[in-house]
Amino acid sequence: MTAPLEIRAGGNPLALWRQVRQGAAPRLAPDCRPRIEAGHRAILAAAAGERAVYGLNTGFGKLALVRIPAGRLVELQVNLVRSHQAGVGEPLPAPAVRLVLATKLASLAHGASGVQPAVAELLEAMLARDLLPVIPSQGSVGASGDLAPLAHLAAVLIGEGEAFWHGERLPGREALARAGLAPVTLGPKEGLALLNGTQVSTALALDALFALEPVLAASLVVGAASVDAAAGSDTPFDPRIHALRGQPGQIAVASILRALMAGSAIRRSHLEGDPRVQDPYSLRCQPQVVGACLDLVRQAAATLEREANGVSDNPLVVETGEVLSGGNFHAEPVAFAADQLALVIAELGNIAQRRCALLCDPALSGLPAFLVREPGLHSGFMVAEITSAALASENRQKAAPASIDTIPTSIDQEDHVSMAAHAARRLGPMVENLARIVAIEALMAAQGIELRAPLATSPRLSRFLEAVRSVAPPLDADRPLSPDIEAVAGLVRDGTLAGILTVEERALLFGDGA
Repeated sequence: MTAPLEIRAGGNPLALWRQVRQGAAPRLAPDCRPRIEAGHRAILAAAAGERAVYGLNTGFGKLALVRIPAGRLVELQVNLVRSHQAGVGEPLPAPAVRLVLATKLASLAHGASGVQPAVAELLEAMLARDLLPVIPSQGSVGASGDLAPLAHLAAVLIGEGEAFWHGERLPGREALARAGLAPVTLGPKEGLALLNGTQVSTALALDALFALEPVLAASLVVGAASVDAAAGSDTPFDPRIHALRGQPGQIAVASILRALMAGSAIRRSHLEGDPRVQDPYSLRCQPQVVGACLDLVRQAAATLEREANGVSDNPLVVETGEVLSGGNFHAEPVAFAADQLALVIAELGNIAQRRCALLCDPALSGLPAFLVREPGLHSGFMVAEITSAALASENRQKAAPASIDTIPTSIDQEDHVSMAAHAARRLGPMVENLARIVAIEALMAAQGIELRAPLATSPRLSRFLEAVRSVAPPLDADRPLSPDIEAVAGLVRDGTLAGILTVEERALLFGDGA
């Protein structure tokens, strides 16, 4: 019997967050409850004391010097949730909201946030029932935490705001009631514990990371197919070359490309007597470029895994019971990870677009111009290549680092911010652009391989050809290509092309569970 999925106080793997994104609803591990209870007792004791403690018995931000009477502490937390609901824009997509709920629950699991167990239990129940708060996508600068979007989440817990329930957008209290749940009454610091934190930025970055993984894997399959379509060489993928450099991503990518091309009759046909000495970089240097991208993906994934498991609100209860004020809400690590992913997405698109251009050029590919018989009468993939350039350019513009931008807020109390939410939010559209670039290259590579007939590609790349042809026929004469691009982009996104890699190869790229 498979053990139930659990969220623990640290140590939750990326595989768990992948499952949450797809709709899994892990429960809170039982051993988290004593931690949560102990932290809550410490907060209640601090709130009852004479000492001013930020967020418990004081105002917030620049108003932290204002002391709040004991009889108004509940009102303080409710006012915080209400005042901070200032988000704008389209609601976050359901997979990202699931990740927000789950990572907030993981943060509270440590007990350092000081909330009552009922708060964590309600989050757990909302996740189990797929009751998803309506969270506007804009309004966070990534410090102090994702305040505005998380306020919209917190509002549902107190019976306010809005939530999606079975696809219907409802007032928060009604959504809770339909799910058989009741709102909580916030105690000291609990509104702040829910609003402070990097969970929205982290969830958006994780959502994009998981969307990117099948696209990156597909780009390796398509890149290998392009080498064969262009009658390129697999010698640059020889493991001895890459061992001498020692870059792990490069070594992994080279081994996969070489395995994909193994057994190609097209490759065997020009082992001897080929006047070309070296292929263009977009073919030959795939291990170096995509391998470097893979190393960045791994680094960003490690950062996001740590962040999803950490505690990022303020103030925090430590082991001694003390309540300490710090700055874990500052999302700079997430902003850097998102910027790294943006660079990866842009570069994967850049090199794929160059292969699109190469395949269309008879001087470089040895194939008919624009990959169509009777060029001139037919334009073939001419404008599809232009579309790939437009998408690559758009991604380059989006890839400008967000983490170096900062606008002081809250009357200069928050005088340096991370812009992590924006850094992560732009990644989703970038991955969509990349999927379409790879789809355009896939259509061209399939066409190029078929133009090499009667020579055949490798057995594994024949599976690629079959997958593409299952949704898009060969281009024998001009026709609208938009439907074909979208159909093949679906194969790129949904893991069909990535599935041509073995389980071991996918694990080599992204770890177990990818």
